[in-house]
Amino acid sequence: MTVVETPPPLPVRDRAAAPDRAPGALSPMLIRLAEERATGVLIREHGTLHLAEGRVVHAESPLAPGLDVLLTAHGTLDPAVWPWTDDIPAAAHRLLAAGLLPRGALEVARLGALFDAGYFALAPSSTPGRFRYGATSAAGPLPAIPVTALDRETLRRRELLDRLWPDPAMDGAPLIRADPLAPPPVTLRQRAVLDRVDGVRTAPEIARELGRPAFHTLVDVRRLAAAGLLVKGRPVASAPPRIPPVTDPDIALLKRLRDALEAL
Repeated sequence: MTVVETPPPLPVRDRAAAPDRAPGALSPMLIRLAEERATGVLIREHGTLHLAEGRVVHAESPLAPGLDVLLTAHGTLDPAVWPWTDDIPAAAHRLLAAGLLPRGALEVARLGALFDAGYFALAPSSTPGRFRYGATSAAGPLPAIPVTALDRETLRRRELLDRLWPDPAMDGAPLIRADPLAPPPVTLRQRAVLDRVDGVRTAPEIARELGRPAFHTLVDVRRLAAAGLLVKGRPVASAPPRIPPVTDPDIALLKRLRDALEAL
């Protein structure tokens, strides 16, 4: 008889105690996984974290541009030579092996992308996370980071944004340009963001279009909001599905089907 050892139960976040959480406890599940030196993928509402022996080797979020976008958007790397694959650690290995980027430059870019996606992955969510043991990207040629480092950086970023403009809804809502009587001057980076505000795009969408880290764009958005140049709009509601009218041929077909069923 074969005995299958089941993984230990994962902790559930205590929402009532959430405001009083100490630093390093953004996700109790992640902390437990780090203590277990677990390998696998932590799936959360706004992103995923890939762990190898309890350390973070990769992070991804639909709200943050990936390493491919950040490296190819402004000419750091020719898009034609990017090893197009969803396995970012494998892509990093190929770039280093081919000598297309210095190791230090690639490590800085990869770390920025990881923290960028990790910020969203650890954001407050309405659904519990889940963990798949044993399934993850390879560690790759670049070092993994401790869970505590990701927690600390995420908290630092969250606190910085709150100091600039304490309205996190700005980060995911459609943005609308305001029209103050005496608009303050803006930087070139902020002007690029303003030029793409159309009442539909969100900050992460603008970041992807500009090829910039999402967090840097959030900083610009919060500063522009504090200056009275941006306000948040309402999410665009999807139109209800159109139900076609029932025609006479449809009614006749339904009657024939009913008669056939009754004859059985």
